[in-house]
Formats: sequence, C-alpha cells, structure tokens
Amino acid sequence: MFARIHMPFFPILAMALCGLLSLESTTEASSASPINVVVTIPVLKDLTEQIGGRQVRVTSLLSGYENEHTYSPKPSDLVAVRKATVLFEVGLGLEVWVSSLVKNAGSPSLMVVTTSTGIPLIQDSPEPNSSASDHHHHEGESNPHVWMDPESVLTMLHHITESLSKLDPAHAAEFRQNHTAYALKLEALRKDLSDRVNRLSDRRFVAHHPAWPYLAKRFGFDIVATIQTQSGTEPSALQLQSLISKIRRDHIKVIASEIQLSQRIPGLLAKETTARVVILTTLPGGLPGTETYLDMLRYNVLQLVYALESA
Repeated sequence: MFARIHMPFFPILAMALCGLLSLESTTEASSASPINVVVTIPVLKDLTEQIGGRQVRVTSLLSGYENEHTYSPKPSDLVAVRKATVLFEVGLGLEVWVSSLVKNAGSPSLMVVTTSTGIPLIQDSPEPNSSASDHHHHEGESNPHVWMDPESVLTMLHHITESLSKLDPAHAAEFRQNHTAYALKLEALRKDLSDRVNRLSDRRFVAHHPAWPYLAKRFGFDIVATIQTQSGTEPSALQLQSLISKIRRDHIKVIASEIQLSQRIPGLLAKETTARVVILTTLPGGLPGTETYLDMLRYNVLQLVYALESA
C-alpha cells in the first residue's frame, strides 16, 4: 500500500490563491487591447502611431496614392469605421465624404476629432485669370492642407494626444512623453530645412494645385501661380497661355506637381518653357522615401531646393 502524504492546509491554499491571482492578471493584460483608430489620410496615421505606439491599432482610409479631395470610400472603409473607437480627420472641407461615411457606419459612440481646430488658416484666393467657379474652394474659404506646415502639425498632435489620453487614461503619461519626443524631432527637422532654404537666391515656383501655401509660408518659398485651382478641372487655353507667358517673362525655374495628380499639364508647360517639373507628394507613402511625415516633409522641401538650385 502507498503511504498517504499529508500536506498542511494553509500552504496549499496559498498556492491556489497565487495561481488564481496570476491567471487573473494574465487575463487582464490580454484583455487590454489597443484602441481601434480610423484616420482619413496617411499623415494622421503616422502621427497617431507616433503618439499611441503599441496602444493603438490605426487604419488609414487613404493609402497615399489617392486624391484626398475626390476619394470615394470603399465597403471596407465602412467596416473599419464601424469597428473604430475614434476617427481623426483634418476637416476644413478636405474630406467631404467623411460625414456620409460616418452616418452610414451607424456607430453613435464613435468619437470624431477634427485635428485642424485652432490652427491659423490661410484663405484661398483665386488666380487673376480664373473665375470664382474655377477656384479650388469657394472664395474666402480656408485652405485645408494645414499639415504641410510642421507648426500646424504640433496642434494636430495635441488633439490626437488629448483624445487618446481620454480614451486610455492608464497610458496618458506615455502618450504625452511620445508627444514631447516627436515634437523635438519635428522642430529639429524644421530648423534644418529652414537653414537649407535660406541659402536659396530664388525661391519662386508654380504650383500644380493649391496644396503648398502652408509649406511655402513656413519655409519662405514664393508661389507665383497655380495651374489647377480646383480638383478634377483643367485650365482653359487662355489660362495656359497666360501661365506660359508668365513663366517665360519672369524666368520661373520650377513647376511643383504631385504624384496624386495627372502630369499632362505640367509637362506641357515645361515643354513650352524652360521650367523644370518636380514631383512631390502631399501624403506620406506617395513616393519612395516618404513613408512617414518627417520623411515626406524632408523630401518635399529638399526636392524643391535641389530643383531651384539646378534649374
């Protein structure tokens, strides 16, 4: 017969309680899932991931190759919004398709945050040879491309940080630390790029469409004309001839276009003049080497600088 081994009751109870507490702790840790975030454009995806880190799961509706003004949401976008806790948008009429998407998703608890709130805005103004109906936005409306200015991005970061902190107070300190670290990187890059632009003797260029006023104002570039003042339209023959004459007369060296737009008109202007077309992007991921906002900002400014120097 086997000998019966007697173990004291209290040590057994203690061992059982420790195992139970360990299991409960593991369950709590595994249930603390990241915040589901949907953003309209890749800029906001990068900024949200910089702040949220492992505490967020971010889906961008646009990938970087589409035109943010004329984008048409897909069925998968509806599903993503329906599953999200918060949606970050730029606002200012940039994403005219967002309100119907949110409505169709039918998520009354979804938090929608407009990240451009509080940013000093630049008012659009029509070109001398365009009518108000040709303009990119209605005359007197604000240009929505605020993220092209790194100073504006600081405000956008603030809205993202505060929103995530409200949704996940346990990680609020982490979010604010990430905010501070990223802001320092952004300021260092802004200073380096400003120093580089300041060495240019000629900072003038023709823009393909009104995406660049904020960047131009921050870094001291001079936009002398805009080809396409409204998405989806093309300038008239009279407007094209006026642009060609201006480029020739004023010796404009550079036409700044975007990968998201057709290159037919900029190519035509370059062929008729001595100006050089440089392809930029308003969205991270639009071109190789622009995967993050910092990469995109560096790429756009330096491409303009190199084009102006070599023309």
